[in-house]
Amino acid sequence: MSQPIANTPSLQAVTESIIFPPGDIYSDEPPLESDLHREQIDLLIRLIKWWWRDRQDFYATGNLTIYFSPNQKKSEEFRGPDFFVVLDTEKKDRKSWVVWQEDGKYPNVIIELLSNSTASVDKGLKKQIYQNTFRTPDYFWFDPNNLEFQGFHLVDGQYQDLVPTESGWLWSQQLGLYLAVSLGKLRFFTPDRQLVMLPEEESNQQLEQANQQLEQANQELEQERQRAAILAERLRAAGIDPEQIF
Repeated sequence: MSQPIANTPSLQAVTESIIFPPGDIYSDEPPLESDLHREQIDLLIRLIKWWWRDRQDFYATGNLTIYFSPNQKKSEEFRGPDFFVVLDTEKKDRKSWVVWQEDGKYPNVIIELLSNSTASVDKGLKKQIYQNTFRTPDYFWFDPNNLEFQGFHLVDGQYQDLVPTESGWLWSQQLGLYLAVSLGKLRFFTPDRQLVMLPEEESNQQLEQANQQLEQANQELEQERQRAAILAERLRAAGIDPEQIF
């Protein structure tokens, strides 16, 4: 007589518990190279989150592990991108990006910050992974020290160099923004070439504009006072008391 099979685990349960690691995995990234690298990553994250503050369909982060293989947590030779953006996904905090828990989504945009110890990997192995495995449409690298900046767009499965504008700007089709180096930092610019600013930069700009308008108003008022004084002097010279006119 056959034994009951009520307690036999389903194929789905076996697959989820044995083959696939859990989705709630902490990031496993080494310390950043320098303050320049940390500041640049923080800047990019803050900028894109502020620019898209009314959107709920993206995830932007930096120095976070991407787990992309269901048979092992990650490639031993691979570390997470310095900055990446995933589109058409839920905007929420995560411990890491686990591809098999995110509907198979990979980053739409990746930016790597070069250093002496990572440049060869960023330009070689990582570029190959982003092209062949991630299929990330837009890939950029930037060196915070010597300001080397280059970008690529995926065309027919191969990365093609992005052609810079006359000012050295590169267009990100995925972000709908330009990337360019400004005052030693990699920044975003709108299609009409306006700097994407942080909230405090916007506030400072508004304050500066208000001060300029106030200064202009004061100058115009002073000019009116000078004209009034000249007119009053002419009236007195003609024997007319300016106080009696009004």
